[in-house]
Amino acid sequence: MTLRVGVIGAGIVGLSVARRLARWDHEVTVFEKEADVALHQTGHNSGVVHAGVYYPPGSLKSRLCRDGARRIKEFCAEHDLPYEEIGKVIVARSADEAGRLRAIEARARAAGVPGLRRLDPAGLAELEPHVRGFAALHSPTTAIVDYRLIARALAGDARAAGARVLLGREVTGLERTGARVVVRTAAESVTVDRLVICAGLQSDRVAALAGDEPAPAIVPFRGEYHRLVPHRRDLVRGLVYPVPDPAYPFLGVHFTPRVDGTVDIGPNAVLATAREGYRRGDVDLADLREILRWPGFRRLARAHWRAGVREALTSLSKRRFIAEARAYVPELTARDVAPAPAGVRAQAVDRDGALVDDFAIHHLGPVVSVRNAPSPAATSALAIADHIADQVRARARD
Repeated sequence: MTLRVGVIGAGIVGLSVARRLARWDHEVTVFEKEADVALHQTGHNSGVVHAGVYYPPGSLKSRLCRDGARRIKEFCAEHDLPYEEIGKVIVARSADEAGRLRAIEARARAAGVPGLRRLDPAGLAELEPHVRGFAALHSPTTAIVDYRLIARALAGDARAAGARVLLGREVTGLERTGARVVVRTAAESVTVDRLVICAGLQSDRVAALAGDEPAPAIVPFRGEYHRLVPHRRDLVRGLVYPVPDPAYPFLGVHFTPRVDGTVDIGPNAVLATAREGYRRGDVDLADLREILRWPGFRRLARAHWRAGVREALTSLSKRRFIAEARAYVPELTARDVAPAPAGVRAQAVDRDGALVDDFAIHHLGPVVSVRNAPSPAATSALAIADHIADQVRARARD
């Protein structure tokens, strides 16, 4: 059965879905408001292919991350794209953090993450000579890629399979007419049998056009980075991550080498005053009013205001930012870093103030809406696409 399928959003998840459905001989149209693919979360991604260390066994994140990492590696080999298994160390700075690290290790082993190795201070120093810690966990299969290049290759595959990828086509309206959906843009209206919404930072707004519920709402957080100057890139060999604090909703500052040879430090996490506010001065008053009116944000702010103040101060003070990074690399100085581009994370927040942690996919008649796709969504994109495509076809048979 050939379906006419619309996909809103040409980030890595939307393009993966389009590629999968087009290869199954469905008539696929991708609607993207920007002039190119992958200009938002995908294009501002850290470039890490996660091994699945942090995610609870049995969760959608865990299952799709493991499958997605394998698929990304195969995709990069097939398309001659860079894929470098540089490995990751998660560094505990104290006995308390070492206890949490052991719990992470047990969970990761239960999830089938390969090659894990516990390190004492000497083992850590052998692997990362400039990094210091009480203990560490090494994940050798964690890799780095360029997700913008992957997205462009996905778009090429989708087009080769017959999909239309329409750029500069912002969706202005959706009308459900029985079992079909009319997708309206300024240029045209297209009727589809099924619609998949992968709109990232705009996912709740586009879902609302289809009649979906307000929750979870997207609250944007800007992640700011510094970058090691070229002659100090040897301070780390691979990825250097902290042990997550369970009381704090974000991971914290870490070191991220990239496939172009640069090494980024960050991010912190500060409330963005615009949905697509990549610079500190970017302010959209309508976006800001919407954030402040969402009861989930107000509850989140009350619960984590101390962390919010700490992150804001780190944003304003290079000295504080460097101090956080020096907890792992003591040799680091302010002269060793320069500013780097920021990203914006589409954080889904429920009405009760809880951060939505797992992938969240809603179904509304002929509409499938990806309401939450946080990290490791880029790693998991090809597996997410299969998951969604299977649901699209199954519902078409019902």
